Amino acid sequence: MTAAAEVPAEVQPGLYDIDAELYHSDPIPGGSLSSTGARKLIKDCPAKFKYWSEHPEPPKKEFELGTAAHTKVLGDGPDLVVVKAEKWNTNAVKAEVAAIRAEGKIPLKPSDMKRVDAMVAALRADPEAGRLLDPSSGVAEQSAFWCDNGIWRRARFDFLRHDGQLVDYKTARSCRREDLEKAFHEHGYPQQQDWYEAGGTALDLIDPERPMQFVVQEKEPPYLVVVTTCDPMARGIGRHLNDVALNTYAICRENGEWPGYLPNPMTALPTWVERQYA
Repeated sequence: MTAAAEVPAEVQPGLYDIDAELYHSDPIPGGSLSSTGARKLIKDCPAKFKYWSEHPEPPKKEFELGTAAHTKVLGDGPDLVVVKAEKWNTNAVKAEVAAIRAEGKIPLKPSDMKRVDAMVAALRADPEAGRLLDPSSGVAEQSAFWCDNGIWRRARFDFLRHDGQLVDYKTARSCRREDLEKAFHEHGYPQQQDWYEAGGTALDLIDPERPMQFVVQEKEPPYLVVVTTCDPMARGIGRHLNDVALNTYAICRENGEWPGYLPNPMTALPTWVERQYA
C-alpha cells in the first residue's frame, strides 16, 4: 500500500491518500480511465465521453443531501455548513449559499442537517451496516491507480476495511428490491463493483473471496438500510461491459478519434409498442 500527499510524476501503481479534487482531476500523465468514465463510454458514446472528460460537470444541487450523508458516514468529504434559514429566498441568503458552494462546501438548512444526523444514527444502529462502516475498521476515500495492459485505471474507494473488504455507501429514494434492481442497472453499479474489485485485486488490497458490499440507505424516515452485493450474473455483465469500455478507450486513444453515435437510417419503436400492434 502506498500513501502520499500527491501522486508523483512517475506514477507507481498503488493506493494513495489524496483529496477528491486531485483524484477527479486525473493526476496520471497521459490520462487514466475511472469507473464513472467506463460507464459513460458504455451508456453514451466516445464523443460524449471525451467532452465530459474535458468539461467536468459542477456538483448538482439535488445531490447535496446525499453528499452530506456520505461525508458524515465516512468522515471524509466537503465541509458541511449550516445556513441559519429554512427558506433560501432572500438575496442575502442566496448570496451566502452561493458563496458556500463556490468554496466547494455543502450548504444545508438546519432541518437538513438534522435529517443527515438522523440518517447517520439509523445507519450506525443497523448491525450489519454499522459493522461494515465502523470508522475504526478501515480507511475512507482512498484512491487506487493501476495499469492494465497499457491502460491506466483508477478508482476511489468509499471504505477499505482492514480485513480486505470493500464497502460503498449510497443513498436512494427506495431500498425495495424492485427499486434497487432498477437503480443498480440504471447507474451501472455492477460495472462499478467489478471495476473496484479489479483494482483491489491488482494491488493486492482485498480478499478476493469477499465481494464488495453496497450499503444503501433511504433518504426519508425511518432511513432504512439495506446491505447488498451484485449477484454472479450481474457481476459477469459488469465485467463484460468494463472489457468493452476498456477496449473502446484503448482504440480511441490510439487513433486519436472519438466518434459519436453509429449511423441510424431507420428508427424502430420500443418493442413493447410493437407487441401491442403485432
